[in-house]
Amino acid sequence: MRVIGLMSGTSADGVDAALMEWPDGDSARPFELLAFRQDDFPDELQRRIHLLADRRLPGEEVLCEFARLDVDLGERFAAAAAAVAAEAGVQLDSIAAIASHGQTVAHHPEHRATLQIGDPSVIAERTGCTTVADFRPRDMAAGGEGAPLAPFFHFAAFAQADEARVALNLGGIANVTWLPRGACPDEVVAFDVGPANALIDGVVRCYSDGVERMDRDGRRALAGSVDAELLEELLDDEFLRRSPPKSTGRERYGIAMAESLVRRWQDDGRSEDDLVATLVAFTADSVAAGCGDFLADTAGIDRVLVGGGGSENPAMMQALAAAFSGAAVEPFDAAGVPAGAAEAMAFALMGRNALLGLPNHLPRCTGAACSAVLGEIVPGRSGRI
Repeated sequence: MRVIGLMSGTSADGVDAALMEWPDGDSARPFELLAFRQDDFPDELQRRIHLLADRRLPGEEVLCEFARLDVDLGERFAAAAAAVAAEAGVQLDSIAAIASHGQTVAHHPEHRATLQIGDPSVIAERTGCTTVADFRPRDMAAGGEGAPLAPFFHFAAFAQADEARVALNLGGIANVTWLPRGACPDEVVAFDVGPANALIDGVVRCYSDGVERMDRDGRRALAGSVDAELLEELLDDEFLRRSPPKSTGRERYGIAMAESLVRRWQDDGRSEDDLVATLVAFTADSVAAGCGDFLADTAGIDRVLVGGGGSENPAMMQALAAAFSGAAVEPFDAAGVPAGAAEAMAFALMGRNALLGLPNHLPRCTGAACSAVLGEIVPGRSGRI
Protein backbone atom coordinates (compact mmCIF):
# COMPACT_ATOMS: atom_id res chain seq x y z
CA MET A 1 0.00 0.00 0.00
CA ARG A 2 1.43 3.36 -1.04
CA VAL A 3 0.91 6.22 1.40
CA ILE A 4 2.40 9.72 1.49
CA GLY A 5 3.18 11.09 4.96
CA LEU A 6 3.40 14.86 5.52
CA MET A 7 4.97 16.52 8.54
CA SER A 8 5.57 20.11 9.61
CA GLY A 9 7.00 20.43 13.10
CA THR A 10 6.99 23.08 15.80
CA SER A 11 9.85 24.93 14.09
CA ALA A 12 7.46 25.60 11.17
CA ASP A 13 10.38 25.76 8.74
CA GLY A 14 8.84 23.60 6.03
CA VAL A 15 7.01 20.40 5.14
CA ASP A 16 8.56 16.94 4.89
CA ALA A 17 6.95 14.49 2.47
CA ALA A 18 7.67 10.75 2.44
CA LEU A 19 6.23 8.31 -0.10
CA MET A 20 6.10 4.89 1.53
CA GLU A 21 5.29 1.35 0.46
CA TRP A 22 3.70 -0.59 3.33
CA PRO A 23 2.43 -4.17 3.64
CA ASP A 24 -1.35 -4.48 3.36
CA GLY A 25 -1.73 -6.50 6.57
CA ASP A 26 -1.12 -5.93 10.27
CA SER A 27 2.68 -5.91 10.10
CA ALA A 28 4.61 -2.72 9.35
CA ARG A 29 7.65 -4.64 8.08
CA PRO A 30 9.04 -4.80 5.52
CA PHE A 31 8.55 -1.19 4.44
CA GLU A 32 10.23 0.87 1.75
CA LEU A 33 10.83 4.60 1.43
CA LEU A 34 10.21 5.30 -2.26
CA ALA A 35 10.92 9.03 -2.16
CA PHE A 36 11.44 11.86 0.29
CA ARG A 37 11.67 15.62 -0.05
CA GLN A 38 11.81 18.66 2.21
CA ASP A 39 10.15 21.86 1.02
CA ASP A 40 11.13 24.95 3.00
CA PHE A 41 8.51 27.51 3.87
CA PRO A 42 9.19 31.09 2.80
CA ASP A 43 10.30 33.29 5.68
CA GLU A 44 7.01 35.19 5.60
CA LEU A 45 4.92 32.01 5.95
CA GLN A 46 7.02 30.82 8.87
CA ARG A 47 6.67 34.25 10.47
CA ARG A 48 2.88 34.11 10.13
CA ILE A 49 2.72 30.64 11.70
CA HIS A 50 4.87 31.72 14.62
CA LEU A 51 2.85 34.89 15.18
CA LEU A 52 -0.32 32.82 15.42
CA ALA A 53 1.16 30.01 17.53
CA ASP A 54 2.99 32.43 19.84
CA ARG A 55 -0.19 34.48 20.40
CA ARG A 56 1.39 37.61 18.99
CA LEU A 57 -1.57 38.73 16.85
CA PRO A 58 -4.15 41.34 17.88
CA GLY A 59 -7.35 39.63 18.98
CA GLU A 60 -9.40 40.94 16.07
CA GLU A 61 -6.97 39.38 13.57
CA VAL A 62 -6.68 35.90 15.05
CA LEU A 63 -9.67 34.15 13.47
CA CYS A 64 -9.09 35.58 10.00
CA GLU A 65 -5.40 34.66 10.04
CA PHE A 66 -6.19 31.20 11.44
CA ALA A 67 -8.60 30.58 8.56
CA ARG A 68 -6.16 31.94 5.95
CA LEU A 69 -3.27 29.83 7.22
CA ASP A 70 -5.44 26.72 7.33
CA VAL A 71 -6.01 27.06 3.59
CA ASP A 72 -2.52 28.31 2.69
CA LEU A 73 -0.90 25.37 4.48
CA GLY A 74 -3.34 22.95 2.90
CA GLU A 75 -2.16 24.19 -0.49
CA ARG A 76 1.51 23.82 0.56
CA PHE A 77 0.94 20.29 1.85
CA ALA A 78 -0.92 19.28 -1.32
CA ALA A 79 1.91 20.62 -3.48
CA ALA A 80 4.48 18.71 -1.43
CA ALA A 81 2.52 15.47 -1.79
CA ALA A 82 2.22 15.90 -5.56
CA ALA A 83 5.94 16.75 -5.82
CA VAL A 84 7.15 13.69 -3.91
CA ALA A 85 4.96 11.42 -6.03
CA ALA A 86 6.31 13.01 -9.22
CA GLU A 87 9.87 12.64 -7.93
CA ALA A 88 9.28 8.89 -7.59
CA GLY A 89 7.55 8.64 -10.96
CA VAL A 90 4.33 7.54 -9.25
CA GLN A 91 0.87 8.64 -10.35
CA LEU A 92 -1.29 10.17 -7.63
CA ASP A 93 -4.17 7.85 -8.52
CA SER A 94 -2.03 4.93 -7.32
CA ILE A 95 -1.66 6.48 -3.84
CA ALA A 96 -3.94 4.88 -1.25
CA ALA A 97 -3.84 7.92 1.01
CA ILE A 98 -2.05 11.06 2.08
CA ALA A 99 -1.54 11.29 5.85
CA SER A 100 -0.96 14.81 7.11
CA HIS A 101 0.07 15.72 10.64
CA GLY A 102 -0.73 19.36 9.93
CA GLN A 103 0.89 22.34 11.58
CA THR A 104 0.45 22.60 15.34
CA VAL A 105 -0.55 26.09 16.44
CA ALA A 106 -1.82 25.20 19.92
CA HIS A 107 -1.33 22.24 22.23
CA HIS A 108 -2.99 22.31 25.65
CA PRO A 109 -3.27 18.81 27.11
CA GLU A 110 -4.33 20.37 30.43
CA HIS A 111 -7.54 21.35 28.61
CA ARG A 112 -7.70 18.14 26.53
CA ALA A 113 -7.24 20.36 23.48
CA THR A 114 -4.86 20.51 20.54
CA LEU A 115 -5.02 22.25 17.19
CA GLN A 116 -3.32 21.41 13.90
CA ILE A 117 -4.04 23.32 10.69
CA GLY A 118 -3.52 22.65 6.98
CA ASP A 119 -6.99 21.85 5.66
CA PRO A 120 -7.18 18.15 4.60
CA SER A 121 -10.10 18.98 2.31
CA VAL A 122 -7.76 21.22 0.29
CA ILE A 123 -5.21 18.39 0.11
CA ALA A 124 -7.83 15.87 -1.04
CA GLU A 125 -9.27 18.28 -3.61
CA ARG A 126 -5.93 19.28 -5.11
CA THR A 127 -4.49 15.76 -5.28
CA GLY A 128 -7.61 13.64 -5.68
CA CYS A 129 -6.27 11.39 -2.88
CA THR A 130 -8.03 10.25 0.25
CA THR A 131 -6.49 12.29 3.05
CA VAL A 132 -6.13 11.37 6.71
CA ALA A 133 -5.48 14.17 9.20
CA ASP A 134 -6.21 15.37 12.75
CA PHE A 135 -4.61 12.38 14.47
CA ARG A 136 -4.08 13.97 17.89
CA PRO A 137 -7.68 14.84 18.96
CA ARG A 138 -8.87 11.21 19.08
CA ASP A 139 -6.03 10.28 21.43
CA MET A 140 -6.98 13.23 23.65
CA ALA A 141 -10.64 12.23 23.57
CA ALA A 142 -9.50 8.84 24.90
CA GLY A 143 -7.75 10.56 27.82
CA GLY A 144 -4.29 10.94 26.30
CA GLU A 145 -1.97 13.89 25.79
CA GLY A 146 -2.25 13.67 22.01
CA ALA A 147 1.52 13.26 21.91
CA PRO A 148 4.01 11.87 21.32
CA LEU A 149 2.67 9.84 18.39
CA ALA A 150 5.91 8.99 16.57
CA PRO A 151 6.77 6.18 19.07
CA PHE A 152 4.27 4.00 17.22
CA PHE A 153 6.64 4.17 14.24
CA HIS A 154 9.78 4.01 16.38
CA PHE A 155 8.63 0.66 17.74
CA ALA A 156 7.80 -0.63 14.26
CA ALA A 157 11.10 0.50 12.77
CA PHE A 158 13.70 0.27 15.54
CA ALA A 159 12.75 -2.31 18.18
CA GLN A 160 15.26 -5.16 18.41
CA ALA A 161 15.35 -8.39 20.37
CA ASP A 162 19.00 -8.06 21.36
CA GLU A 163 19.49 -4.32 21.96
CA ALA A 164 17.99 -1.73 24.31
CA ARG A 165 17.45 1.48 22.38
CA VAL A 166 16.30 5.03 22.85
CA ALA A 167 14.82 6.75 19.80
CA LEU A 168 15.29 10.48 20.31
CA ASN A 169 13.55 12.97 18.06
CA LEU A 170 14.99 16.49 18.16
CA GLY A 171 12.54 18.79 16.44
CA GLY A 172 11.35 21.95 18.10
CA ILE A 173 10.67 19.76 21.12
CA ALA A 174 12.72 16.73 22.21
CA ASN A 175 10.90 13.45 22.74
CA VAL A 176 12.26 10.03 23.64
CA THR A 177 11.02 6.49 23.02
CA TRP A 178 12.34 3.66 25.20
CA LEU A 179 12.59 0.34 23.36
CA PRO A 180 13.78 -2.38 25.78
CA ARG A 181 15.30 -5.55 24.38
CA GLY A 182 12.56 -7.67 22.83
CA ALA A 183 9.88 -5.17 23.83
CA CYS A 184 6.21 -5.64 23.05
CA PRO A 185 4.12 -2.50 22.37
CA ASP A 186 2.87 -2.29 25.96
CA GLU A 187 6.46 -2.08 27.24
CA VAL A 188 7.37 0.99 25.17
CA VAL A 189 7.62 4.24 27.13
CA ALA A 190 7.77 7.64 25.45
CA PHE A 191 7.30 11.27 26.37
CA ASP A 192 8.31 14.82 25.52
CA VAL A 193 11.47 15.69 27.44
CA GLY A 194 11.63 19.45 26.92
CA PRO A 195 12.94 21.85 24.28
CA ALA A 196 15.30 20.92 21.47
CA ASN A 197 15.49 23.35 18.56
CA ALA A 198 12.64 25.67 19.60
CA LEU A 199 14.68 27.70 22.07
CA ILE A 200 17.92 27.57 20.07
CA ASP A 201 16.19 28.72 16.89
CA GLY A 202 14.32 31.42 18.79
CA VAL A 203 17.49 32.81 20.33
CA VAL A 204 19.35 32.80 17.01
CA ARG A 205 16.46 34.57 15.29
CA CYS A 206 16.41 37.22 18.02
CA TYR A 207 20.15 37.86 17.77
CA SER A 208 20.09 38.05 13.99
CA ASP A 209 16.84 40.08 13.69
CA GLY A 210 15.30 37.15 11.83
CA VAL A 211 18.08 36.80 9.24
CA GLU A 212 19.15 33.39 10.63
CA ARG A 213 16.54 30.69 11.22
CA MET A 214 18.79 28.29 13.13
CA ASP A 215 22.31 27.64 14.36
CA ARG A 216 23.35 26.05 11.09
CA ASP A 217 25.92 23.27 11.53
CA GLY A 218 26.11 24.19 15.22
CA ARG A 219 28.59 26.95 14.44
CA ARG A 220 27.49 29.25 17.26
CA ALA A 221 27.30 26.49 19.85
CA LEU A 222 30.70 25.09 18.89
CA ALA A 223 32.23 28.57 19.20
CA GLY A 224 30.67 29.17 22.62
CA SER A 225 31.13 27.89 26.17
CA VAL A 226 28.47 26.50 28.47
CA ASP A 227 27.45 28.77 31.34
CA ALA A 228 27.13 26.40 34.31
CA GLU A 229 24.97 28.76 36.38
CA LEU A 230 22.36 29.26 33.67
CA LEU A 231 22.40 25.56 32.81
CA GLU A 232 21.63 24.65 36.42
CA GLU A 233 18.79 27.18 36.44
CA LEU A 234 17.30 25.82 33.22
CA LEU A 235 17.43 22.25 34.47
CA ASP A 236 15.47 23.26 37.59
CA ASP A 237 12.25 23.00 35.60
CA GLU A 238 8.85 21.72 36.76
CA PHE A 239 8.09 20.13 33.40
CA LEU A 240 11.34 18.16 33.42
CA ARG A 241 10.48 16.74 36.85
CA ARG A 242 6.92 15.80 35.89
CA SER A 243 6.33 12.07 35.43
CA PRO A 244 5.19 10.74 32.02
CA PRO A 245 2.96 10.70 30.12
CA LYS A 246 3.63 14.32 29.26
CA SER A 247 3.86 16.58 26.23
CA THR A 248 4.70 20.20 25.61
CA GLY A 249 5.23 22.76 22.87
CA ARG A 250 5.97 26.35 21.96
CA GLU A 251 3.50 27.53 24.60
CA ARG A 252 6.15 26.68 27.21
CA TYR A 253 9.41 26.66 25.24
CA GLY A 254 8.78 29.20 22.53
CA ILE A 255 9.68 32.70 21.46
CA ALA A 256 8.65 34.33 24.76
CA MET A 257 11.20 32.27 26.70
CA ALA A 258 13.83 32.81 24.00
CA GLU A 259 13.33 36.59 24.10
CA SER A 260 13.55 36.60 27.89
CA LEU A 261 16.86 34.72 27.79
CA VAL A 262 18.28 37.06 25.14
CA ARG A 263 17.31 40.16 27.13
CA ARG A 264 19.02 38.83 30.25
CA TRP A 265 22.12 37.87 28.30
CA GLN A 266 22.38 41.21 26.54
CA ASP A 267 21.90 43.13 29.79
CA ASP A 268 24.90 41.26 31.20
CA GLY A 269 26.94 41.83 28.02
CA ARG A 270 27.66 38.14 27.59
CA SER A 271 28.55 36.23 24.41
CA GLU A 272 25.71 35.26 22.11
CA ASP A 273 27.47 31.99 21.29
CA ASP A 274 27.74 31.08 24.97
CA LEU A 275 23.96 31.28 25.31
CA VAL A 276 23.46 28.99 22.30
CA ALA A 277 26.05 26.54 23.65
CA THR A 278 24.24 26.51 27.01
CA LEU A 279 20.91 25.76 25.35
CA VAL A 280 22.45 22.83 23.47
CA ALA A 281 23.77 21.50 26.79
CA PHE A 282 20.30 22.05 28.31
CA THR A 283 18.73 19.81 25.69
CA ALA A 284 21.35 17.05 26.00
CA ASP A 285 21.34 17.07 29.80
CA SER A 286 17.55 17.14 30.08
CA VAL A 287 17.30 14.18 27.69
CA ALA A 288 19.83 12.20 29.72
CA ALA A 289 18.12 13.13 32.99
CA GLY A 290 14.71 12.19 31.62
CA CYS A 291 16.00 8.80 30.53
CA GLY A 292 17.66 8.22 33.89
CA ASP A 293 14.61 9.31 35.89
CA PHE A 294 11.80 7.71 33.90
CA LEU A 295 13.17 4.99 31.59
CA ALA A 296 16.14 3.05 32.87
CA ASP A 297 19.63 3.47 34.23
CA THR A 298 21.45 5.05 31.28
CA ALA A 299 24.05 2.29 31.69
CA GLY A 300 21.34 -0.07 30.41
CA ILE A 301 20.93 1.78 27.12
CA ASP A 302 22.90 0.20 24.27
CA ARG A 303 22.13 2.73 21.55
CA VAL A 304 20.62 6.21 21.20
CA LEU A 305 19.21 6.80 17.72
CA VAL A 306 18.69 10.48 16.92
CA GLY A 307 16.29 11.99 14.38
CA GLY A 308 14.92 15.41 13.52
CA GLY A 309 16.81 18.59 12.75
CA GLY A 310 18.94 18.27 15.89
CA SER A 311 20.63 15.19 14.44
CA GLU A 312 22.25 17.48 11.86
CA ASN A 313 23.80 19.71 14.54
CA PRO A 314 27.35 18.53 15.37
CA ALA A 315 27.32 20.43 18.66
CA MET A 316 24.14 18.64 19.73
CA MET A 317 25.46 15.22 18.73
CA GLN A 318 28.69 15.85 20.66
CA ALA A 319 26.74 16.91 23.75
CA LEU A 320 24.56 13.79 23.54
CA ALA A 321 27.60 11.53 23.15
CA ALA A 322 29.01 13.04 26.35
CA ALA A 323 25.69 12.70 28.19
CA PHE A 324 25.29 9.04 27.12
CA SER A 325 28.91 7.99 27.43
CA GLY A 326 28.07 4.30 27.77
CA ALA A 327 25.91 4.08 24.64
CA ALA A 328 26.41 4.48 20.92
CA VAL A 329 24.84 7.76 19.75
CA GLU A 330 23.96 7.72 16.05
CA PRO A 331 21.45 9.29 13.66
CA PHE A 332 18.40 7.25 12.63
CA ASP A 333 20.20 6.60 9.34
CA ALA A 334 22.36 3.97 11.06
CA ALA A 335 19.19 1.91 11.57
CA GLY A 336 17.97 2.33 8.00
CA VAL A 337 15.67 5.34 8.43
CA PRO A 338 16.79 8.75 7.10
CA ALA A 339 16.79 11.04 10.12
CA GLY A 340 15.02 13.88 8.35
CA ALA A 341 12.32 11.62 6.94
CA ALA A 342 11.34 9.74 10.08
CA GLU A 343 8.38 11.84 11.22
CA ALA A 344 6.82 11.96 7.76
CA MET A 345 7.33 8.18 7.56
CA ALA A 346 5.64 7.85 10.95
CA PHE A 347 2.50 9.61 9.79
CA ALA A 348 2.44 7.57 6.60
CA LEU A 349 2.27 4.45 8.78
CA MET A 350 -0.44 5.97 10.94
CA GLY A 351 -2.41 6.86 7.81
CA ARG A 352 -2.09 3.30 6.49
CA ASN A 353 -3.42 1.91 9.75
CA ALA A 354 -6.31 4.38 9.75
CA LEU A 355 -7.38 3.11 6.34
CA LEU A 356 -7.12 -0.50 7.53
CA GLY A 357 -8.99 0.22 10.74
CA LEU A 358 -5.99 -0.70 12.89
CA PRO A 359 -4.84 1.09 16.06
CA ASN A 360 -2.10 3.59 15.26
CA HIS A 361 -0.80 4.88 18.58
CA LEU A 362 0.67 3.51 21.82
CA PRO A 363 -1.72 4.38 24.67
CA ARG A 364 0.91 3.87 27.36
CA CYS A 365 3.02 6.58 25.73
CA THR A 366 0.27 9.18 25.44
CA GLY A 367 -1.78 8.27 28.50
CA ALA A 368 -4.88 7.29 26.53
CA ALA A 369 -7.21 4.89 28.32
CA CYS A 370 -7.43 2.49 25.39
CA SER A 371 -6.23 1.83 21.86
CA ALA A 372 -8.01 3.70 19.11
CA VAL A 373 -7.80 4.38 15.40
CA LEU A 374 -6.64 7.98 15.16
CA GLY A 375 -7.33 10.31 12.27
CA GLU A 376 -10.22 11.86 10.37
CA ILE A 377 -10.62 10.76 6.77
CA VAL A 378 -11.53 12.98 3.81
CA PRO A 379 -12.40 10.84 0.76
CA GLY A 380 -10.52 11.45 -2.45
CA ARG A 381 -11.94 12.31 -5.84
CA SER A 382 -13.36 8.80 -6.31
CA GLY A 383 -15.41 9.19 -3.13
CA ARG A 384 -14.17 5.82 -1.90
CA ILE A 385 -12.08 5.32 1.23
